[in-house]
Amino acid sequence: MTNPIRIVHVFPSFAAGGAQMRMCALANHFGDRFSHEIVALDNDTTCRDRLESRLDIGFPSPPSTSTGLPQRLRAIGRTLRALRPDLLVTSNWGSIEWAIANRLGGRVRHIHTEDGFGPDERDRQIRRRVITRRLILRSSTTIVPSRTLFDVAACVWQLPRHSLHYIPNGIDLARFSPAVALPDTPVIGCVAALRPEKNLARLIRAAAIARREVKFELRILGDGPDRAALERLAAESGMPVMFLGARSDAASFYREISLFALSSDTEQMPLSVMEAMASGLPVITTDVGDISRMVAAENRPFIVRRDDAALAAALSGLIIDPKRAHMIGRANRARAIEEFDFAAMARKWSDVLMPVRRAGAASTSSAVRRG
Repeated sequence: MTNPIRIVHVFPSFAAGGAQMRMCALANHFGDRFSHEIVALDNDTTCRDRLESRLDIGFPSPPSTSTGLPQRLRAIGRTLRALRPDLLVTSNWGSIEWAIANRLGGRVRHIHTEDGFGPDERDRQIRRRVITRRLILRSSTTIVPSRTLFDVAACVWQLPRHSLHYIPNGIDLARFSPAVALPDTPVIGCVAALRPEKNLARLIRAAAIARREVKFELRILGDGPDRAALERLAAESGMPVMFLGARSDAASFYREISLFALSSDTEQMPLSVMEAMASGLPVITTDVGDISRMVAAENRPFIVRRDDAALAAALSGLIIDPKRAHMIGRANRARAIEEFDFAAMARKWSDVLMPVRRAGAASTSSAVRRG
């Protein structure tokens, strides 16, 4: 039997998030064609629950970050030599030191994935990071899920276009379906990690404004470090919000709501928007990343600037016009079926991943396996 291709994945965090959930879905899909070592630099491996138990997966501890950069790079190099991967896959800026160490060592074929930026790069690119990406990633393969990121990588980072791959995210469309009947009271729903870049405070403030004109409920599915502050804001603003915490399968949640809302400062191609569209929902979001390209044409008037009042107007505008909301939801579902099929995404990823097979490569067991 052919040995599996051995991949070391490096994530700033393996908490539940878009990039992490995509990796889990792909790993489950590819099965024994790959073995995986997942390094979570913050030691948070919450998303491991989405991985099937049959997979060959380890979770080695990351090297210490308390030393200087030269010592960290040497420690990363030692870790890579011990793990002996066929392929190194790094995720976002937070893992760039692994890309640097690998470039200096020249040992392993490298794929870098960029899924978006944190609050510090929301509105502008940081020059030091631009130069680092330009130098370190020019001989690597870089994968991005959005046209916006592709343009940044090609034009700002000046990476060679032959090494850039635009692979849109995809979802298992069979899991998502429209609700049979809408709730009597309109329900605005959001699925997001409760982190600063999602700016759910904006959604709560906008909902409080909209609720002066129309009645509805607001439910937020997700968890994260901002939860306590958001709960306080909801209480202070008089906006009743149902915080539902994290849930591994959000498909049923989408069938419980009337429309989907997202208020992020930065996104690229969010899975939650695709899932909402596949569930036949209208989408109201801030105009970030590729979202305006993702949704059906009928939905685009409700992709608005990053402003409380604009978001509030979009929310109330659709709540008071349920026929239009239903029409937009149908158009979104048709577009999701056409554009966001997981199988199509998996084929493109396979085309990039499979060439790494090393002649005669042997699979070895990690000292830390899923147990």
